[in-house]
Amino acid sequence: MASITWPTTLPAPLQDGFSETPPDTSVRSSMDSGPDKIRRRYTAGARPFSLKYHLTKALVATLDEFFVTTSRSGSLAFNWTHPRTGAACEARMRQPRYGAFEHEGEVTVEIEVLP
Repeated sequence: MASITWPTTLPAPLQDGFSETPPDTSVRSSMDSGPDKIRRRYTAGARPFSLKYHLTKALVATLDEFFVTTSRSGSLAFNWTHPRTGAACEARMRQPRYGAFEHEGEVTVEIEVLP
């Protein structure tokens, strides 16, 4: 497992903004005629997530500090709990997107669970 952990002070993601995509481990080749050929390229791949959080300014600061400093701008994996299954896993965070807000608002976070 990773040496860093997702901040426990951050709330659970909103149900409204949750999306999960199975890993894309295949490659598609076009043929001169007939259907495309598809073959498996990898046996395992990262599983991308898009999550929305409703955060206060203080919690945005926590998330920003975790992304920029602790995870070194998303280059380090961290221990995370899968929001749908509750299973422990390793993940990486892509750059979060902060909306404009005064005291609190929504933040979108892209996370990928590693195989």
